[in-house]
Amino acid sequence: RKEVLKLFQRMGQSSVRPNKITFISILNACDNPEAFSLGKLVHGHIVDQGFEFDVIVGTALVSMYGKCGSLEDTQRMFIKMPERNVVSWNVMIGGYAGRGYAEEAFNLIQQMQR
Repeated sequence: RKEVLKLFQRMGQSSVRPNKITFISILNACDNPEAFSLGKLVHGHIVDQGFEFDVIVGTALVSMYGKCGSLEDTQRMFIKMPERNVVSWNVMIGGYAGRGYAEEAFNLIQQMQR
């Protein structure tokens, strides 16, 4: 994890621009509450680069916020996504279920099936 974040910092100091794959890799390294502030910072870079509403990057953001324990940010990102795929839905359902919100998870499963 530390190596990924160091490489991202070095990338920022060079002329190389991060792409969607770069951001997804970095978000995967921000997978715990201690990395929450870094994940928010990376989210800002994603917005600046115009990748926030890409379904794969958006799903990675939903996942990152869920793993960091911010259900509010998880929900907000999921709702903002203009396009969702089955992975997006499953990540959000897992976010609810993992935090003990079984009813919300079940409701989301019903919404997904519509």
